[in-house]
Amino acid sequence: MKIDIGCGLNKHPGFWGIDNKILPGVDMVCDLNAPLPLPDNSVEFVMASRSLPYVHNFEALMTELYRLCIHKAVVCILAPYAHNFAHVSNPSLKHKFDEYTPRYLTASFFQPSQGAICPELYAYWPETPPPYDFRLLRMELFYQVPFVPPLYELEELEVLKTLQANVVQEIMYHFVVIKEPVSDDELEQMSRGVLPEPNHAADLRREYHNL
Repeated sequence: MKIDIGCGLNKHPGFWGIDNKILPGVDMVCDLNAPLPLPDNSVEFVMASRSLPYVHNFEALMTELYRLCIHKAVVCILAPYAHNFAHVSNPSLKHKFDEYTPRYLTASFFQPSQGAICPELYAYWPETPPPYDFRLLRMELFYQVPFVPPLYELEELEVLKTLQANVVQEIMYHFVVIKEPVSDDELEQMSRGVLPEPNHAADLRREYHNL
């Protein structure tokens, strides 16, 4: 089963749409802040495009998604980047997402060889490990105009986004759900495969090419 959490009017093709509102294309109407009425180990892919920042308790929802997912299920999250004034001032956004986020979703962090880097956590480590294990397969940053590639080299952007706000617009992650032992080589192989992503991601890249 493949589910689209908070799909709204943009349910991903071939996915079961879940939202808290009755809308065309929504297959299940339920409260995303409550347990989802689906059985354990029944989901192989979760699409969450621009929806998770609105939930009341991000950790509770991730715990619920972990329950639903089978081993090696993939979870794709597209979210507003934390260090952007347009998102910081939005009172509806309850959770922040940036390059550090993947390190808080597992006690056994894995850094894929390709894609953006998750910096080390030097302080304020969680007191206890999370009750789930989502390991990073891929992370992509969507830059704000006028910083989009190829106007700047990626190496320049890596430095620039640590020095000022409003460089990045949105961020996308692909995580794999780990419930059984898995090797780093296997994770690396998965990270290099073709992974479904929200239609919004293609739209964001198209904006770059039309500059």
